Order: sequence, then C-alpha cells, then structure tokens
Amino acid sequence: MPLLEINSLTVDYPTRVGTVRAVDRVSISLEKGQTLGIVGESGCGKSTLGLAVIRLVPSPGIMTEGSIMIDGTDIMRLSNNEVRELRGKVGFIFQDPMTSLNPVKRIGDHFVEFIRTHEKEVSRQEALEKTGKILESLGILRERTTDYPHQFSGGMRQRVMIGLGLALNPKLLIADEPTTSLDVIVEAQILELMNKLKKDYDLTLILITHNIGIVAEMSDLIAVMYAGRVVEFGPTEQIFENPLHPYTKGLLESAPNILHPERSMHPIPGSPPDLISPPPGCKFHPRCPHAFEPCPLREPFLVMKERRFVACHLYD
Repeated sequence: MPLLEINSLTVDYPTRVGTVRAVDRVSISLEKGQTLGIVGESGCGKSTLGLAVIRLVPSPGIMTEGSIMIDGTDIMRLSNNEVRELRGKVGFIFQDPMTSLNPVKRIGDHFVEFIRTHEKEVSRQEALEKTGKILESLGILRERTTDYPHQFSGGMRQRVMIGLGLALNPKLLIADEPTTSLDVIVEAQILELMNKLKKDYDLTLILITHNIGIVAEMSDLIAVMYAGRVVEFGPTEQIFENPLHPYTKGLLESAPNILHPERSMHPIPGSPPDLISPPPGCKFHPRCPHAFEPCPLREPFLVMKERRFVACHLYD
C-alpha cells in the first residue's frame, strides 16, 4: 500500500472576479522511502498541493473534491483535532524560515512547543534535550537553543526549519522550496544534509521546487505541474533522458547543463496562463511549439506512455 495516495484532488480559490483553480484533479502515488520532486514555474500549484496534503490550504482556498490517503487514512474525513495529530507524523518545511519562525521566541522554545503539543507526556527538559540532539545532528551547537531567529544566518535558519520538520520522526516530510534565497554553496550544503537525513531517518520526501536540477539530484520520481495540473509523472531518470511533454522539454532546455556546456538554452516563450480565465483545451497550447488541431478544443488526460504518465494530445 502506498504511503501517500492522492486521487483527483482539486483546490479552488474563490475571488470577487472568479474562481482560481490552483490544483486541478491531481493524482499522485508515493511509496515509503521514495522521494518525489514536484517542479514547474511559479504559480503552477506546487505549494498549494503540498499544503493540501496536510490540510493547510490558506483561506479562502477550498479542497472541493478528491481524496488524500496517508498510510491508509483518508485525511479529508478527519476532524480538525485529528488532522492536528496527523501533522506530527507529516513534517513540513516552509519556504521562508524568517517569516515561519517567531522572531520573539527562542529557537529552543519553538521545538519545545511543537514537541509537547504532540507528545504531552514529555517534560520541557526532555523536549530541550531532544532539541539539542536534533540541532547537533544538523551541525548547530546545542547551546544555540537560547538564541533568537535573527541571530542565525539564512542557511542556519533553514537547518532549524528542517529540524522542526524532523522533531517527531515523521513518516513523510514535505519540503517547500527548501533552498530559496540561499547562495549556491549553502544550497549544496542543505541538499547534502537532506540526503543524509533521508537515509538516517528512512524518510519519504516530497521536494517542491522550481529548480529542476535539484530534483535530478535527489528525486526518485518527478511530477511536472503546469496551471494546476500534472502534465508528466514518472521516474526521474526516464524523464531527464527522454522528456515526453513539450513543457517538460522546455523546462529542461531553459536550464543550464554543466554536463553538456555545448548545448544552448532555449527559454519557454510567453507566460503561464491566468487561472481565473485559462485558455480552452490544453492550457499549455498558446506556448507550445507542437500545438495542433485538438489542443485548443479539448483538454488532454494523463495516459500511460513509456512507463510513465503524460497529458498531451501527441500521445492520445
């Protein structure tokens, strides 16, 4: 049985001028121990999908249909209190640690509050001892539990966020842009750390990023999202060796490749669509170099092709 199984999940944001469908009938399955990379341009629904997995979609967002099974439990059927308990088993690393951490609360107090909320029998001293061990495993001195967030560098704050995500030994860890705003050296350190922690903690990991190079290094599976939909899903190696969807090809061609410096980069023309009034048919067709007659008329569905799923009329 998969650890995570998402079926036809849809998330809408009602507004005064129309409804934004941020996640559109997304289905994904993830086995224990696997790493899933979710990639796509800004605004394609990656973060909303990650937040929906633990029912943290911000207002006015509404999960209108579909199911999310975590280790056999349908979280759509749980009460709010039951979902809070579940969040101890599913860790989440938010995008910006400086805005996620309370600036007037010491680092140790962040951990103590989180641990004792889910493990009420644990004393404050025991929680602090556990915090010290977690920080040391992340390369941070345990004495720094008394420091405030502003006393840490960006990379150290990100390590603290990773530590909070791991504090309760979660079955699943979701990392939303874990290297955003970090320089390339610190980014490499964070990725190396996450790889090590994945092995040490036997983690199942969802990595949300716009950096397709990161998922190439860390992921077993890739889900490529565009305009709220998954347009290609399958093993990382296959997708990088032979991308099927024109959007996936565009993402790969628009990123530098140090293994093939002779290849020139080709940016994807145009911009992602306005999700209040998206184009008819395939939402990518206004930017697609392979668009043909059926593309503006009807939306493609995911079909199996070469041991992966792809949503494109080229493979109907």
